[in-house]
Amino acid sequence: INLVTRDGRRVDCGIPIAQPRRPAMVGPLPWILLYCAFHARAGAPSPSSSPPGVAMPQRVAPAAGECSSGAVRMAAIPSAAAAMRGGEAGGAQGAWPEFEAKMRAAGQTDAAIAAFKGNYFKLLRGETGTIAEADIEPVTSLPALTDLPEVTDGSLVGQTVVLKLNGGLGTGMGLQGPKSLLVVREPDVTFLDLIVSQMQRMRKARAEDGGAPPPRFALLNSAATSEATRAYLSTKHALREGSHWHEVMQSVAPKVDADSLRPAVDPSEARAATGPSGVGSQLEWYPPGHGDLYAALAGSGQLDEYIANGYRFLFVSNSDNLGATLDLRILQHFKESGAAFLMEVCERTASDKKGGHLARRPATPGGGEGGLLLREAAQCLPEDEDAFQDVTKHRYFNTNNLWIDLLALRAELDSRGGALDLPLIKNGKTIDPRDKKSAKVWQLETAMGAAIEDFGARAAAVVVPRNRFSPVKTCADLLCLRSDAYAQDASGALTLQAAAPPLVSLDDQYKKVDDFEQLVPQGAPSLIGCSRLKLSGKLALGKGVTFKGAVSVTNPDGSTRKEVPPGEYADTDLAL
Repeated sequence: INLVTRDGRRVDCGIPIAQPRRPAMVGPLPWILLYCAFHARAGAPSPSSSPPGVAMPQRVAPAAGECSSGAVRMAAIPSAAAAMRGGEAGGAQGAWPEFEAKMRAAGQTDAAIAAFKGNYFKLLRGETGTIAEADIEPVTSLPALTDLPEVTDGSLVGQTVVLKLNGGLGTGMGLQGPKSLLVVREPDVTFLDLIVSQMQRMRKARAEDGGAPPPRFALLNSAATSEATRAYLSTKHALREGSHWHEVMQSVAPKVDADSLRPAVDPSEARAATGPSGVGSQLEWYPPGHGDLYAALAGSGQLDEYIANGYRFLFVSNSDNLGATLDLRILQHFKESGAAFLMEVCERTASDKKGGHLARRPATPGGGEGGLLLREAAQCLPEDEDAFQDVTKHRYFNTNNLWIDLLALRAELDSRGGALDLPLIKNGKTIDPRDKKSAKVWQLETAMGAAIEDFGARAAAVVVPRNRFSPVKTCADLLCLRSDAYAQDASGALTLQAAAPPLVSLDDQYKKVDDFEQLVPQGAPSLIGCSRLKLSGKLALGKGVTFKGAVSVTNPDGSTRKEVPPGEYADTDLAL
């Protein structure tokens, strides 16, 4: 008898025969599993005397490769809330036919539909994606970039696609357009300008190396960033899409009504056909997170096109991380290791303790190492919080700089029916983000780094210095990046000039970029010697301000903006 629990664990007569890929199921007792197995094997219907509040599993046809003697799937056991309302939105498949029809009408690819289907069924099963401390082990050691040998042979570069994630708007910083068009260096140099500069330098180096082929340059755009990005690259850099760079379009997914678990519908009287292909309102759709990368590559046909044209490796990073350049040492290491998936990680410090970390599953029965995985804060149980934040135990975090073997990715997608098995991120929103009283919806999202677990023994990680991880998530990050704490190196990357970036704390009034610009009307201060900086109140930094050590500047007058005069301020608390 082959039982399949709601978390995907296979059980033979109550004895596990495979390591679970996700946390063990909590809920129905083991005797329920054996009870179901007996009736499934006998072909008899479950009697009406099932335990109170628990719907008994339904018999399902076995999947290819599974035991055919009475497979039952515990996914049919709904959550307590669903049991109280009589099941999950119409049965084991919920409202899936409605979602599929809506996505096909909107022109979404089979790969995008398969990925959303996997997430929707996780939602129906009540999966939370939590990972208990008892189910994982810390990663104790990894190879480091600093220990890798120098590489002069750049022949692998021509087999590599460099792809930047460019689907975000930076709304948290008050931006209305692509975040990659935010000015990060003076004068008026954007993320995208620096990325183009990096790629042009690499193209030039390849030309000087006997005309060897350069890497392919691609951007993962969304419907919100595509038009502005195309226009910017064309007008400012004279770069043609399809020649100098290539676009991969992110999928869109339908929002899920939080009450009915059916496709959310914009109830406004002004509802218009502004969604993809005119299907529904634009408010009914959302981008499903950067975990959509794999479906976007496969569904667009570009994954197969890359492979057909001789590309073997994919290097992916965020467009706001200007330290992430194509490094020949990592590329050579990736190729020689035989890994299918390589993640760049950094060592955690006290300031990183609330963020996710790398871990691994326990050793296999044969004595081999368990596979790598990521555990994010939302996946941590409350009782495990101390262990989660112990940076001496869980030492590494994901930079989102990933190296992927394209042939291995194609094989993995094929073996899984066209979609990777990524943990669900259930993001609660309102259908109209501007109206907090509008209908509650779920946005089902995934993260691309979580794919490290899908590649099992062929997944690996390498420790890199902090200068390969310089993201901009807040205006405090932006202040650091604009300052002399960072400098552009020969590859075009912005690299940290100190052992650690200064810890900058800005008043809440500087959360938005427009307000932040009033703080630095004459440019960023010097921070290369600064360890900690706190700016409070209405301030304007004068030209030539230098902060060193730990400095705090406060303007208690809430009505008048005061200038911080030019000069050096070292280890001081200044009240204006």
